[in-house]
Amino acid sequence: MPVGKNPSFGNPKSADMIKTTIVALGLALVVVGTATAARTLDIYFIDVEGGQSTLIVTPAGQSLLVDTGYPDLNGRDPDRIMAAAKDAHIRRIDYLVITHFHEDHDGGAAELARRLPIAAFVDYGSPIQTEPDVVAAFAAYSQARERGAHVVPAPGDRLPLRGLDVEILSAGGLTLAKAVDGAGRANPACATFERRADNTSENPRSVSLRVRYGAFRFLDLGDLVWNKLADLVCPDDLIGESDVYLLAHHGNGDANVAPLLAAVHPRVAVMNNGAYKGGSASQFASLHRLPDLEDVWQLHKSEADGADNFADAYIANLVDGPKDGAAWIKLSARDDGSFSVVNGRTGFRKDYGRTSEKRSRVRQ
Repeated sequence: MPVGKNPSFGNPKSADMIKTTIVALGLALVVVGTATAARTLDIYFIDVEGGQSTLIVTPAGQSLLVDTGYPDLNGRDPDRIMAAAKDAHIRRIDYLVITHFHEDHDGGAAELARRLPIAAFVDYGSPIQTEPDVVAAFAAYSQARERGAHVVPAPGDRLPLRGLDVEILSAGGLTLAKAVDGAGRANPACATFERRADNTSENPRSVSLRVRYGAFRFLDLGDLVWNKLADLVCPDDLIGESDVYLLAHHGNGDANVAPLLAAVHPRVAVMNNGAYKGGSASQFASLHRLPDLEDVWQLHKSEADGADNFADAYIANLVDGPKDGAAWIKLSARDDGSFSVVNGRTGFRKDYGRTSEKRSRVRQ
């Protein structure tokens, strides 16, 4: 318990460069192992107080880190990432995916890069927002990025991690043009969906991804919000079901998209919220009504007005401020689709069996 350089999307030569870079990195990572092989895919949902930092460690010992939390704060979020890395027995990050350029997602990267080697940085290039906090966090991040390979992915690209299929679903405001394997059906839940005015922040530009390990599937949609989330599942479902869904945009109301929840049909949802960030009442209400959802795990107990939190056993951190224990949630998955989740605060563990035959047939 914790307790390169910037190819464009539209240039065919740039696309070839991206693929060449990814293949080369994949071959290099086959040669250079980072840890003793494990039997499970391990995912650490790290408490960065309502930002995102999610460490994925493959059965072969390779590592993929999604986002790095906030800047400054006396190194709080890099400290928490390093604690998870130590627990996972990794000594470098093979891929760092920065979903988008808000400071609660790229802010800890520069300090983390001083402590832990990062082989490849994956992002959509540069921010469109010009607020001082965004500019400052990106300036620090971009300097760190100069010390590794830089990959700008497009939807449909894959990151070459041994034994895993890691597919990019969105990046830089673009989303998938065709369905992933096992998806592509019409989504009846789209009939009542109403689009909103487009969000012009970094959020809808998020890099998002799906991780597949045998029969197990994990979905991380970054901070995608309303219209972009719907683009992935309406009118046809392009992303299919996932066993575990990291709720988009920290469980805020602008990510509470009914057709998405219907399409993903998760067994377990994880909320990377803070006490006062994310965890909206509307998102909780939808989750409580979601058919076949077995559990919701939260990084924090939400203090949002009207939030109907799930049981304390499934919440890693119950308090805010100095008494916060910085506990993580750790998931370990097997290739038969079974997995377990552990609350880092208490050690409480719940095991989830293999995906039911009914759901498996839907995916085929």
